Amino acid sequence: MSVESVLMPLAGGVLIGLASALLLAMNGKIAGISGIVDGALKVPEEEESWRYFFIAGLLSGGLGLLLFYSDAFPAAIRTPLPLVLAAGFLVGVGTRMGSGCTSGHGICGLSRFSPRSLVATVSFMGAGFLTVAAMRHLFGGLA
Repeated sequence: MSVESVLMPLAGGVLIGLASALLLAMNGKIAGISGIVDGALKVPEEEESWRYFFIAGLLSGGLGLLLFYSDAFPAAIRTPLPLVLAAGFLVGVGTRMGSGCTSGHGICGLSRFSPRSLVATVSFMGAGFLTVAAMRHLFGGLA
């Protein structure tokens, strides 16, 4: 195990935690990505402009990673595009049904000791594990 393989995920986790804590401390807002995007898609209000800057930061962070550390992205994705799109749609539906996403419940909710977020996180992680196992073992390794 290389030092880089330990430090890169650790640094990423620290940055996510720091960004979440700063958003809560400075804005009083929870860094749940689905809620932020949902709010940005609705009719904008003057005090809601922070959502656009947050989303721009997420996108520019990914673009910066692609430009300066392209090894972080796989050379080829084997999963068919229709399956990727269907999975993304189902994630969106699940996010709305669960009143939050992995970032809102799994990072921010658990750090605030929310019982509701614990149940949500265990539920979506369990569903994710079962889905990957089913896709790999029942459908020929598409996931």
